Amino acid sequence: MAAGLAACLGLSACEQSKSEATEAAAPAPRKSLSRPAPLYAGQEQILQVDAASVELSKSGVVTLKASGKTDAPGFYQLAFLPRINAAAPPDGVYDVDVIGYRPQGAAAQVTPVEVSGEWANAPKERLKGVRFITKTNEVVAMLPAG
Repeated sequence: MAAGLAACLGLSACEQSKSEATEAAAPAPRKSLSRPAPLYAGQEQILQVDAASVELSKSGVVTLKASGKTDAPGFYQLAFLPRINAAAPPDGVYDVDVIGYRPQGAAAQVTPVEVSGEWANAPKERLKGVRFITKTNEVVAMLPAG
């Protein structure tokens, strides 16, 4: 009886150490300091972003560009929707959702898209980069030095 109890305790200790190792190996999810702005009916994030850039012109205009994919053909009015921040991000990287209107009745088919636009009220004095957020991934683009 004592041998059986010792075996059970030994096995439970092994299971516990395996689960602790699994938990330690999993990366912690990024804690967002922003929250999504409300979407209009029919708007949703695109499927993914493959590449992105952010530029600040000499006249002070912030231009955002992204290439990615939607999960259906015919998305329209593709745009960037800045997320709401209670305070300026400490790293200067602001979050934007890459969104568009999904067409009604569209069949599921991965479709490449290009999105570009100006960020009219960008926090230019604190902006160091932009995190482009989609359904399946995030891409960070930093402002060029200078």
